[in-house]
Amino acid sequence: MSVQKSRIKAVTRLLCGGFIFTSQIYHTIGDAIGMSQFTMAISEMAQGAVAPSILPVWKREFLYARDPPRVTFPHPEYDDVVHTEKNIIMIKEMTEKSFFFGPTEISALRRFVPEHLKGCTTFEVLTASLWRCRTIALQPSPEEDMRLMFFVNSRGKFNPPIPVGYYGNCVVLPCVVSKAEDLCNKPLGYALELVMKAKASVTEEYVRSTTDLMVVKGRPHYKTDSTYIVTSLTRGGLNKANFGWGEAIYAGPPNDDQDIPGLFSMYLPSINDNGEYGIVVLIGLPIPAMELFINQLKVMLT
Repeated sequence: MSVQKSRIKAVTRLLCGGFIFTSQIYHTIGDAIGMSQFTMAISEMAQGAVAPSILPVWKREFLYARDPPRVTFPHPEYDDVVHTEKNIIMIKEMTEKSFFFGPTEISALRRFVPEHLKGCTTFEVLTASLWRCRTIALQPSPEEDMRLMFFVNSRGKFNPPIPVGYYGNCVVLPCVVSKAEDLCNKPLGYALELVMKAKASVTEEYVRSTTDLMVVKGRPHYKTDSTYIVTSLTRGGLNKANFGWGEAIYAGPPNDDQDIPGLFSMYLPSINDNGEYGIVVLIGLPIPAMELFINQLKVMLT
């Protein structure tokens, strides 16, 4: 659907002997998988490889829009919505906190999963739980339309498949919409089922429909009012990059998005103080809402 430009920005050496490696990604050129591929290529060559183990594939024609374009799915993520000042969150009103979800925490969340949804993934139950807790904490109007969007890597949705090494932007952003009242008052299974259905809707035709929509609507931006956006980098491999001094302790963004604070949460692989592997999630919320969020999440985890 689009192209990736990855650029090394800086390397900062620390007194302890470690270092911080920063880079920049332009999503018009690629996605997180492409960024990981680029970073791994640099790390392999830093250790003496003549060429990367996965060669880059350009072939942008794989995701060209059809002629004529055909929008065959609803795409509420690009629908026009009423923009209100009430939904604008200023950076000065925000606070950030990281939350760790290991096997114990995920098992606790799964206690709220109804029998017919027991086959849900960790991503699905975690996303539904965070969306619901976040909405309760924000205390929106009961009739407010709350949106959840999450990035889905579509490389495995095509027949024939997108070739290994293709680093272009291959993600789509399915959207779930619910009235705040339903999301807050109904059990977790309600939100979870919405998430699972949206994720399952991503097929090759859905991706083609999204690409064609970009042509029909002139590349619209997704809507951010009353929206929560999630992306998972737990399988991206950035934390496995090794420039000769070992694997990364942390691989991810340094802080919350400064342009639209509180909009995004990124799932990143992590290890807690007890040596347990899990997922760390950075949450940004208005200061009064953060305490409510923590309390609501505590209810689900204990």
